[in-house]
Amino acid sequence: MSGTGISPASSTAGRAANRTVSRPASSSADGGGGGGGGDAPLRWVWLAAWPITAVFVLSNAATPLYVLWQRDIGFSRGTLTVVFACYIVGLVGSLLVSGVLSDRIGRKPVLLPALGLALAACLVFGTAGSVAALIAARLFTGVAVGAVVSAGMAAVTDVAGPGRRRTAALLASCAMVFGAGLGPLLAGVLSELAPGPTSTVFAVEAVLLALAVLAVLRMPLPRPGSGRTDRNDRNDRTGHGGERGERGGWIRVPGVPRGRGRQLALGVAVFAPGITATSFVLSLGPSLLSGLLGTTSRIVAGSMAFAMFLTATGVQFAVQRLRRRTVLAVGAAGTALGMLALAAAVHAGSAGALLAAALLAGAGQGLGQLGGLSLLNSTVPPRRLAEANAALNVGGYLPAGLLPVSAGYLSDAAGLTAGTTAFAAALAALAVLGGLLVLTAPRRTTDPDSSDA
Repeated sequence: MSGTGISPASSTAGRAANRTVSRPASSSADGGGGGGGGDAPLRWVWLAAWPITAVFVLSNAATPLYVLWQRDIGFSRGTLTVVFACYIVGLVGSLLVSGVLSDRIGRKPVLLPALGLALAACLVFGTAGSVAALIAARLFTGVAVGAVVSAGMAAVTDVAGPGRRRTAALLASCAMVFGAGLGPLLAGVLSELAPGPTSTVFAVEAVLLALAVLAVLRMPLPRPGSGRTDRNDRNDRTGHGGERGERGGWIRVPGVPRGRGRQLALGVAVFAPGITATSFVLSLGPSLLSGLLGTTSRIVAGSMAFAMFLTATGVQFAVQRLRRRTVLAVGAAGTALGMLALAAAVHAGSAGALLAAALLAGAGQGLGQLGGLSLLNSTVPPRRLAEANAALNVGGYLPAGLLPVSAGYLSDAAGLTAGTTAFAAALAALAVLGGLLVLTAPRRTTDPDSSDA
């Protein structure tokens, strides 16, 4: 990822902070986004990302199991669409409040109840015997995911401190996509090989979430208002817009401080097509694999999803020193090429093209997400960062939830090949448009401090 938007002198101090191993004075205190931090050992920055991974494992763990529930409970594809929609309802509803709430009262008071809801979702999933239970579990999961992509990602930045914002954005982004990929792989393997397939999957996930609770309880977050403020916080307090963040309602469409809207728009322009592409491949993958390879193995489907999100993780480490403009432009290109490969897969009946589509889509989401988070981390002050993260994810998850559902109905009406081709062409066009917006944006918008390594 590229520059952090702080001065060269601060960047030098930040690189030195990466090598420190002293503990923060307020290691047991919660922080709302008041700044500070930066003295925590680097291992704590990694551990702060664990709750994000654990909740995102849950977010996709149910995907390979719906075929089992459809068989045992008996419900239609239309009912399955409603179950998926409840996840988006919970997610977007959570994003409307969790970012603002976290910035005002602290990260832990938001994260701990969210992890409690995630544990409740595991219990409901593991014992589900009705559609109502699946709807409740998906709703709980959506709320938990909304909290961790706003408060959880901001907590990683708080623990890292102003000098390690680059590392924080990278680890928070990778934690999200790695968990999203690990979920279907874990569920696929356990549901095929372990007794009590659904209950075993969610018992293991409950253990992962319990470890996340311990990580949050011990997370070395700064006290509200303590420690240093960075340049972005000083700018926000001296004319770049803090009024809405300080005085606005508690439930609202999340946004960014005045003057930061371009960064948010560029992040959404690339991240939204990327996450929509992976959502579509994730939902379509089992059907295509069944037709192309003649297999209904949940391990195979989970492995393809894991490969897609592992690519999303690995590519972020590979480009972490590139400028944001380059990261976002390459991400847009990856999404566009992935959708072209997906269209080729359904027309040619090629399993290789399907795998290429999954890997390219993963790269597109990973780079779009990294670029978007990096833009926000470099320009938004800590006391507004959770809300800004929520805004980025609202922009990404709304199309990711709505467009694949629309494509599913189109496929039912016009056939899988025609529906997939139309969806892939539209998404590729959106990705190209997002890339052009990035390339034509002023350099000071995408890389305000290109001297930062």
